[in-house]
Amino acid sequence: MAPTSALQASQLFSVKDYVCVVTGGGSGIGLMAAQALAANGAKVYITGRRADALERAVKSHDPAEGGEIIALTTCDVTKKDDLSKLHDELAKREKYINLLVCSAGISGEKAEPDESSAKSLKEKLWNNETFEGWNETYNTDVTAVYFTTVALLPLLQAGTESHGHLSASVIVISSMSGIMRHAQGHFSYNAAKGATVHLTKLMSAEFMKVRIRVNSIAPGYFPSEMTAKESDEQQKSSLPDEKIQEKGHVPMGRAGSDEEMAQAVLFLTKNAYVNGEILAVDGGVLNVVSGR
Repeated sequence: MAPTSALQASQLFSVKDYVCVVTGGGSGIGLMAAQALAANGAKVYITGRRADALERAVKSHDPAEGGEIIALTTCDVTKKDDLSKLHDELAKREKYINLLVCSAGISGEKAEPDESSAKSLKEKLWNNETFEGWNETYNTDVTAVYFTTVALLPLLQAGTESHGHLSASVIVISSMSGIMRHAQGHFSYNAAKGATVHLTKLMSAEFMKVRIRVNSIAPGYFPSEMTAKESDEQQKSSLPDEKIQEKGHVPMGRAGSDEEMAQAVLFLTKNAYVNGEILAVDGGVLNVVSGR
């Protein structure tokens, strides 16, 4: 039985002495996760394909005290050689990691299926989507998540050994788009995110055997380079309320905030009694759009 003092938020969600890795950590949700972890005491390594973005993220958001954000060398998570180098670089620096956040992803090709005739619908989808585009989206959003996790399994298991049974974990950033039935104009992205959701469940069951948890956050509309198409000099993006309200299916009427994503990340990081769950942080969209 825990004393009341042990239930303070600062105790429940402290990640002091945790070692974390975030792919796609130079912007968007990956950077939000890195900030949340570092602000609560963790040493957070971020990686991505662009060295300049990683360096700006560290310069702008490394906390003044507590944890820290550290840029690793660049990594293309769709390449096994890069993932092997990522593991080797981490293994030289750390004996273990406690958390991997798989946040790297792309949106893929888009073709809004708003035509009333089958002929027009075919032309729009056929002419705006390709096998190559579908493969690239799936490779980045699904296959890369799998191989990134597999590459770091030994370091994650060592994290469990240092911090307790099922304490080390993976958080996969999927999407509400992988749960809903509305294609939103990008079949390939939604199909890939649906696969990412199921991959999370598969990995959670299999990797539990080596004492590693796997959960997923399925975000709604959060400001990122994927949704806003750009970042500022601090690697941050913005989504005006009116842009979200135009969509007509977001009960909150706004994008999600850094703080709301941070709360989700810290919950899944610290609660060792949660495994194989898909946590939708979507402003209520899945209550409105058919999905579950």
